[in-house]
Amino acid sequence: MEKAKINAYQLFVLIFLFEMGSALIIPIAVEAKQDAWLSILLGMLGGLLLFFIYHRLYLYYPDISAVEYVQKITGRFLGRIIALLYLLYFAYLAARVLRDFGTMLVTIAYFDTPLFIINALLIMVLIYTVRKGIEVLARTGELLFVLMYLLAFAGFVLIVISGLIDINNLKPVLEEGIIPVVKTTYTQTLYVPFGEAVVFAMILPYLNNPKVAKKTGLLAIGLSGINLAIVSAINFSVLGVDYMMRSQYPLLSAIQRIQVADFLERLDVFYMIATIIGGFFKISIFFYAVIAGTSSLFKVKQPSRLAYPIGLVILVLSMTIASNYSEHIREGLDIVPIYLHLPFQVMIPILLLGIAFVKNKIKQSKKDSNILEPDSRSIE
Repeated sequence: MEKAKINAYQLFVLIFLFEMGSALIIPIAVEAKQDAWLSILLGMLGGLLLFFIYHRLYLYYPDISAVEYVQKITGRFLGRIIALLYLLYFAYLAARVLRDFGTMLVTIAYFDTPLFIINALLIMVLIYTVRKGIEVLARTGELLFVLMYLLAFAGFVLIVISGLIDINNLKPVLEEGIIPVVKTTYTQTLYVPFGEAVVFAMILPYLNNPKVAKKTGLLAIGLSGINLAIVSAINFSVLGVDYMMRSQYPLLSAIQRIQVADFLERLDVFYMIATIIGGFFKISIFFYAVIAGTSSLFKVKQPSRLAYPIGLVILVLSMTIASNYSEHIREGLDIVPIYLHLPFQVMIPILLLGIAFVKNKIKQSKKDSNILEPDSRSIE
């Protein structure tokens, strides 16, 4: 591991920006229609439960990353296989998020620029960042977190002043019952973005005070979930259900409708800055986790050198995972949740926690029996 430490506030900022990430650009939970905000909140509650699992594993092994404690829990051979699969999973998610943001930039601003060029420029900035280490990334997050909240507050105030919000668009609540909301939660919002916090199993060992890890993580996930629910409710109240179901970037569509005093309008730059900040941190954390895990798994002495080849792999993967954006979205909704998110975010961590719990109990019982066993020499 890198010899670095971050404080509780920096961890909070990293988790918050990570969770907001691509959730600001992709239309999440729209299948639940005007109840999407409720599905997001339910997904947040599930994400909090999952973080309890990740945190408990961290408590068993506070000084090593997930790549290392997986080998301790399941054995060296099987553990290395599981660790490698997790690194591939993180690299794949980094590529997916890179594709999301590259496509967004091409669609909104750089119409004549090839997607590969946009993604290549983004990955160059990311390589430079992750080579600097987790401390630099965390300090950058402290600065940009304030900017992101200022943009969010300004955007909300301007939407309200413009008179765009129609609460009736959020009615009736639970029009089709609770089943569609629960289904959307299980198939989407539980995993993206909240379950993706599994990547912080690679970051938690850098925390300088392990006692605040649980409180910090739960607070960050909870606040991000509330923010995303508010964003979803605003999008539906401004655009309506029919437009939301068709919109590729609903938050952008809502911001584009802002018009104050016939001169303050077309504030696309608010959307661009906020989403790029979120995407930058989401990709960076996945990217950093892959580098840190690979260096640990294969005993690389200078992890920063891995940034270039792994960055190239993520760039190529972002271009090849789908032939077009529609296929990319369909893959993310139909295939990835069941075959990737469910095992890597839920099933494997629960299994690892169960094995770690049993091993810890056996170890503790042996220690207690050794203490209670009388010393034969002292009896003689």
